[in-house]
Amino acid sequence: MATIESIILDVADPTAADHFYTTAFGLDTQLRLRSSQEPTTGFRGFTLSLTVSQPATVNGFIDAALDAGATVLKPAAKSLWGYGGTVQAPDGAIWKVATSAKKDTGPATRQFDDLVLLLGVADVAASKRFYVDRGLTVAKSFGRMYIEFAAGSSPVKLGLYRRRALAKDAGVSPEGTGSHRLAIDSTTGPFTDPDGFTWEAAAAPSAPTP
Repeated sequence: MATIESIILDVADPTAADHFYTTAFGLDTQLRLRSSQEPTTGFRGFTLSLTVSQPATVNGFIDAALDAGATVLKPAAKSLWGYGGTVQAPDGAIWKVATSAKKDTGPATRQFDDLVLLLGVADVAASKRFYVDRGLTVAKSFGRMYIEFAAGSSPVKLGLYRRRALAKDAGVSPEGTGSHRLAIDSTTGPFTDPDGFTWEAAAAPSAPTP
């Protein structure tokens, strides 16, 4: 099964970004950072999400992100599906922290269950076919609205969402130009998908020293 090894964010200041993501979310090998000055404006066409166990943990992550320099796009609040909020990191990436639980069952933790990458695409059905042809397996499908792929052993889950709907969910305008400032490190790359998202080939493990 094709797997995503990590998410690569292109940022203006990798040192500052590393401090933010370590402090705010405790991310490690799931996220890689590299220096980039590629122009980008507005919505970059993707969001990243942390799914957690309960509302108190949502609040803890969002508070830590705000203390580290993030800005609020959607304050944490209850909804029909659970509880969550959305922030924008100092590097411009959009992060959602959410849970399907509506009540706390214990003290807040600094643990998340899943890291999810949602790509905003022009045609969900066409992008689904593109990815299936490259070895990804569909886990959930909601017609032309949303697709979720099986993660297998991957530390990152992948979903496809209509671009305008994804921007609305994030609380931003769907307009945007320039670089996505995102690359996906995987066992199925390299290629570029129909919406311009770049997949890179995961580095092969080093051979053991004799």
